Amino acid sequence: MNRTWFITGGTPGGFGMAFAEAALEAGDRVALTARRPAELRDWAEPYGDRVLTLQLDVTDTRQVHQAVAAAEAHFGGIDVLVNNAGRGWYGSVEGMDDAAVRQLFELNFFSVLAVTRAVLPGMRARRDGWIVNVSSVAGLRGVLGFGYYSAAKHAVEGMTDVLRQEVAPLGVKVLAVQPGAFRTRAYAGFAGEPVRESIEDYRPMLESVRTAMIEQDGGQPGDPLQGARAVVAAIDQDDPPRRLVLGGGGYDAVIEELESMITEIRAHESVSRSVDFAPGG
Repeated sequence: MNRTWFITGGTPGGFGMAFAEAALEAGDRVALTARRPAELRDWAEPYGDRVLTLQLDVTDTRQVHQAVAAAEAHFGGIDVLVNNAGRGWYGSVEGMDDAAVRQLFELNFFSVLAVTRAVLPGMRARRDGWIVNVSSVAGLRGVLGFGYYSAAKHAVEGMTDVLRQEVAPLGVKVLAVQPGAFRTRAYAGFAGEPVRESIEDYRPMLESVRTAMIEQDGGQPGDPLQGARAVVAAIDQDDPPRRLVLGGGGYDAVIEELESMITEIRAHESVSRSVDFAPGG
């Protein structure tokens, strides 16, 4: 049975387009959204009516509902939602401009809620569907210089874990995907983005972060299409995973973080247990 995918963040050269191509390879249909859908016209044309490109600023709730309604009307429903749209700003936790922090959360967290809430009624009505939330390794292990991006992705992780439990009895499945460094255009903007930091003490750290991102651009080890194919394969499994880390470097970083966390928590087990009331108290 062919499925219909609704994918946000369809910027050419990004993960969204890779998800679309992997879904189309599997024989499925795709509604791919972007702020500038005209950029997708040449890519979409060979696929004919299997592809619908839609204009969508995911931070605009009205546009979200319009795009979801258009995809449902065109294809008859949405079987797989991929919340892929997002962007990583960098800056210090103390010094980042408050408006920039709120803008970051609007794009990386609240838009995920808006799209999910718009798609879920149709999935609940059919008692079937998949929600794939594209998080990040930063959602499991904070990244220096990206404190608020890490926080937003941690929020996505927490929400996804609870959403999975809420919708499971309704026939809807949920997967969190944590990519590491993939060869998309995500790092390309750093060369033209100077450090904007109000507190001088943090400037050397942020300059180092910016330099590292520029140096890695074009050499990231992860292949977006292979990553997207892995997600398509994962949701087709009889016993699909709840979360999927993509990329060898990302896998190593997450395992190191979680093992270190377990070791530290266990080292203080006696303190943790000492604050409970005594039995019968």
